[in-house]
Amino acid sequence: MSEKIERLKTLIIGSGPAGYTAAIYAARADLKPVVYTGMEPGGQLTTTTEVDNFPGYPEGIDGPSMMVQLQQQAERFGTEVRIGMVTAVELSDTVGGIHKVTIDDSKTIEAETIIISTGASAKYLNIPSEQRLRGGGVSACAVCDGFFYKGQDVAIVGAGDTAAEEASYLANICNKVTMLIRKDHMRASKAMQHRVQSIKNIEIRYNTEVDEVLGDQVVEGLRMVNNQTGEKEDIAITGLFIAIGHKPNTDIFKGQLDMDETGYIITKGKSTKTNKPGVFASGDAQDKEYRQAVTAAGTGCMAALDAERYLATVETPQETV
Repeated sequence: MSEKIERLKTLIIGSGPAGYTAAIYAARADLKPVVYTGMEPGGQLTTTTEVDNFPGYPEGIDGPSMMVQLQQQAERFGTEVRIGMVTAVELSDTVGGIHKVTIDDSKTIEAETIIISTGASAKYLNIPSEQRLRGGGVSACAVCDGFFYKGQDVAIVGAGDTAAEEASYLANICNKVTMLIRKDHMRASKAMQHRVQSIKNIEIRYNTEVDEVLGDQVVEGLRMVNNQTGEKEDIAITGLFIAIGHKPNTDIFKGQLDMDETGYIITKGKSTKTNKPGVFASGDAQDKEYRQAVTAAGTGCMAALDAERYLATVETPQETV
């Protein structure tokens, strides 16, 4: 006997700040949201040791604790949080249509509205010492973690606008910033290149890559290698920032939702509406500009409000028998 297909008013895919904030608002609006956590429950913040820039935490909070509290708050209003991965979607083109979602390649769910909060994953170099020291001085967000290295020597890897912006940010608070660029030129815009080159405490190393991050528990130094000569050099640093880009976790929606060339979901105007009626996108899955926990939470709120208003304008479909 086949399993009965479950019908939901609001399905939230992803469990970072955007997903849980959407759940809080959706639950308070009696949309009976169900959150599927995905492969990384809690999102990127679960790999962040300290969060000092989220409003309401005067003493700061560690990322995993913050995500537990957000989940508890969402559950207090009636959100159901489930461990599971969305593995397939079939999105309706019709206003008031039903969207079909497959969980873990086995369970089928029908949803009147979907809020996508799948986030984005920072790209790393994927060398063992870097991965071992993530959270111990290796970071992919200078704006998030740079404050902890005030007055210290740090390094940053990357050659694009984001790397240049983050190097400039770090230079304002750190003693020295060593910028490692794999090629003999930067990819950043001319304006950003000029800015970085004009800052006295930024040292740019071209044709240079990370050979090894030094340190047992925390970052203590960096071994660099010149990819032209093979020459290696050690420098003392306490923080290493990787700024080689992010990849939005949106592959499953390709071919159905409008996206930019990188895979970020395109939303309409200042809303979270996608090109599919009843499907909304929030957080880093659609935001390539800010990528902060607080902005993700803000768009999660917006997505829930958009979903509530959408449902108010369509006739509620009959339950599946």
